[in-house]
Amino acid sequence: MTGESSAPSAAERPRVVVLSTGGTIAGRGGSSTALSEYKAGSIEGSELVAAVPEIEHYADVQVEQISNIGSTNMTTGIWLRLAARINEIFANDTQVAGVVITHGTNTLEETAYFLNLTVRHDKPVVLVGAQRPATAISADGPLNLLNAIRTAASPDARGKGVLVVMNDEINGARDVTKSNTYRAETFRSGELGFLGYVDVDKVAFYRASTKRHTASSEFDVAGLSSLPRVEILYAYAEAGTVAIEALAKAGVDGIVFAGTGAGGLSNAERAAIKELGAEASRQKAVVVRTSRTGNGRVISRSEYDAEGMVAGDNLNAQKARVLLMLALTKTRDLAEIRRIFSEY
Repeated sequence: MTGESSAPSAAERPRVVVLSTGGTIAGRGGSSTALSEYKAGSIEGSELVAAVPEIEHYADVQVEQISNIGSTNMTTGIWLRLAARINEIFANDTQVAGVVITHGTNTLEETAYFLNLTVRHDKPVVLVGAQRPATAISADGPLNLLNAIRTAASPDARGKGVLVVMNDEINGARDVTKSNTYRAETFRSGELGFLGYVDVDKVAFYRASTKRHTASSEFDVAGLSSLPRVEILYAYAEAGTVAIEALAKAGVDGIVFAGTGAGGLSNAERAAIKELGAEASRQKAVVVRTSRTGNGRVISRSEYDAEGMVAGDNLNAQKARVLLMLALTKTRDLAEIRRIFSEY
């Protein structure tokens, strides 16, 4: 990293706020080789920062604890708190260069995409996690955290949207997904690829997303205490319709299908969807088609459009759910929701 013998003064360093939410990066195991048996969210964010003294060479860091949970327990309530706090920080403190969020990896991509759509500023917001707990031999969290802070402090990261930094790579929130259960290189952006590297000499960007985000987003969640209820269904050979019928009875606002191939649904699934709004007392759920394949676009097709479904482009099901929830805070008009999916 740096060859300096002493850190620059706080006045000389960019200011970065670290918001800690828990996860494996804050996990504690019974031994240094406990790589799968550990408790996520066991260490405070201030301890994580204090354990990496090299951070002082790059930024003046302020730490706030938002939650301390495993990310399988992440909620939309915490998403709304994060968005509100980040927008408050950027609005009230012009000296803050960027924000870093420490987060568990299981749902990190969903939090990142939600913030990509709801943070109203172009300053960097960087999510970071770890595949090994803090107590593990060769823990990846400390270097990931350092690199995330360096990225948040970098002027080149401004305007790039919400970012995910792990394994020395920078990914965009819209495209990135967790692709492996345990490997350190788990976060990938499919065929589109990551945005850049964090190396010893600098934070280097090579591309950026062309989709709307952050400062150009139309979504404003200020004042919201909850989000519309959207659920995900997974398509497969000879899929039953019990889940569709149950969601309809539960009165969900939207359903995202991880369809086969290019967002395909079976005749039985389509027939069940036609019945979603059959009862006059029940508002029909908005249905979005995505693909379970992992790459490629789901595009508009007349047969599905005629049945009131929305094409999810190349968003995976969990990202499409986030976008649909936010779209439903503004409208239930299908033409408008289709526009939103084409722009974001």
